[in-house]
Amino acid sequence: MPGLRPHDRLKNLVLYIIETLYLFIYRPRHRMDPFLDLIRLLRPKATLWGGLDGVGRWGLAFHKRDDLLFCWVERGDCLLTRPHLEPVHLKTNDFVLIRTTAPFILTSDQSVEPVDSEKAVAATGNTKLKLGEGTGSPVTIHGGRFVFDTTNEDLLTGLLPSLVYVAADDASSWRARSLLKMNETEALQPGPGSEFIIARLMELILVEILRTEALRVDREHMGLLAGLADPVTARALSAMHGDLAHDWTVFDLARLCGASRSSFAARFRKNVGTGPIEYLLSWRMALAKDELRYGALRISEIAFKVGFQSSSAFSTAFTRHMGCSPKRFAASARNRQKQAVA
Repeated sequence: MPGLRPHDRLKNLVLYIIETLYLFIYRPRHRMDPFLDLIRLLRPKATLWGGLDGVGRWGLAFHKRDDLLFCWVERGDCLLTRPHLEPVHLKTNDFVLIRTTAPFILTSDQSVEPVDSEKAVAATGNTKLKLGEGTGSPVTIHGGRFVFDTTNEDLLTGLLPSLVYVAADDASSWRARSLLKMNETEALQPGPGSEFIIARLMELILVEILRTEALRVDREHMGLLAGLADPVTARALSAMHGDLAHDWTVFDLARLCGASRSSFAARFRKNVGTGPIEYLLSWRMALAKDELRYGALRISEIAFKVGFQSSSAFSTAFTRHMGCSPKRFAASARNRQKQAVA
């Protein structure tokens, strides 16, 4: 790219990388990847809430909000504490995703009375907070929040544990920090397409963290990622996602995976947290909800698309699963969408 300044060449390269990765994640694929299917339904968006510079003794408390926050320690170290759990020691270049299903605190030490984060932002009018006094080791932390489409936000519950910790020496942490640096550069030197670039960078950060091996091998966590980490359940998941309309049975899936019916069913439940047919029904309902909210298909067409032989069978299953009919769900979703735009 002759004639371009170094910054412009870098920006064009970043745009190319984002476009390539983003299309890989979101474009339709003949061979379905359950992980990418899930990301598409969640429709993640990211916002930066700011960060903090701490020195000496300090603490910042966050409320229970049922959000998904991320924190990156650029320099220094601190503790992340949660009720009834051991504190997590965060060091330089560590990265965490935390679901705020319970309050948590970032602090220099546990004896400090923390400042309320919401009150601090309201009082200063600034989301970049300066905390602490003295000459102790300085700490700089960046953070933000991921927002998901409300239609299938419940899928997140089975996807992530309450805390995902990625150490500085983990390959995913290095890649996430690189994306964050690109984000920071774009925010400081905005240009055409900056809003799109920043949003895509943050979404790629989420995808990068979700696919980290540290999360995949967490044997205490059940869900889609744990299922994909197991070769047997991964094959079954890929088969179901690849041919959703097929009349799958436990026997069919077990034979496909080269396992007995009973051992396969037990292994699937151990990894994913539910039985294979229950999982299939839940995924069909998730796709149906997304289509009812955003798609243009009629209910009869949605029924066949997600694997039901008739509209009545689909409506019965949907009502049992959701507590309302597909028609009522679609009308309610459209009303919520209108209210959000208004």
